[in-house]
Amino acid sequence: MSLSTASRVSRLWSAPSISSTRQYTTQPVALHTLRPSPGSQHSQKRLGRGQGSGHGGTSTRGHKGQKARSGNGKPKAGFEGGQTPITRRFPKRGFTNPTEREFAPVNLDRLQHWIDSGRLTSSPQSPITARELLLSGCVHNVKDGVKLLGDGAEQLKSPVFLELSRASKSAISAIESKGGKVFCKYYNDLALKDLVQGRTDRQEALPVRKADILWYSKKSNRGYLADSVSQIEAANSSVSA
Repeated sequence: MSLSTASRVSRLWSAPSISSTRQYTTQPVALHTLRPSPGSQHSQKRLGRGQGSGHGGTSTRGHKGQKARSGNGKPKAGFEGGQTPITRRFPKRGFTNPTEREFAPVNLDRLQHWIDSGRLTSSPQSPITARELLLSGCVHNVKDGVKLLGDGAEQLKSPVFLELSRASKSAISAIESKGGKVFCKYYNDLALKDLVQGRTDRQEALPVRKADILWYSKKSNRGYLADSVSQIEAANSSVSA
C-alpha cells in the first residue's frame, strides 16, 4: 500500500477532531433564553411603498388581468373562466340507493372445504355465524351481512347449521337435504358489529323497512320472524272463528 493510500485510509477511519465537530451551547433552557431558531423568521413583504423598494407601482401584481384586480380572490374549484364547466356539460346517469345493502357471499363448496380442513365446526347448539366465518378466514369482510349461495352444492356432504343474514333457495334446499339447518336473522350495523366482536350485552334491533320485515317473515326464506307471524295468524284465525 502506498503512503498516500495509507494516509487516506487513516483519515477515513480516524475519529473526528474536536474542531470539526458541531459546537453546542451549554446555556440552560429558561424563559429568558427561548428564542426562534435562526432563519425561521422573515420580515414582512411590504407592497406599494415606492419604486425603490422593488415592490411599488403594481405591487407585484402586474398590469391588468383577473389577478391584478383589488379584492379578487382565488376562483372556486371547477371555475373555467365563465364557460360552462365540465361538471355541467355531462349529463347525470343513475342514482345512489340509500337503502342498498351489500352482502358478503359464501358458497357451499368453500364452506365444505373449511369444514374438512377443521377451520369450522357447527352443531344445533352452536351454529356458524358471521363471527366464525370472519375469524376462520372464510370471508374477509362481513360488509352488511353474510349471504349463503348454492354454488358447489354437489360437494356438500356434511350436515351444517348456520345462522346468517340471507340464504338463497338453492342453498337452503342443499343444506336441509344433508340434515342441516339454515336460520336467517336480521342485523343492522350495530348488531352486526356486536356479533363480530362477541358482545351480548345489548338488545338487537328489529327490522323497520317493509321489505326486510316481509322477507324475514317468510318461512320459505327461513326467516326468524316466520314463527311469530304464524302464531299471530293462528291466534287471529281462532279469534275470528
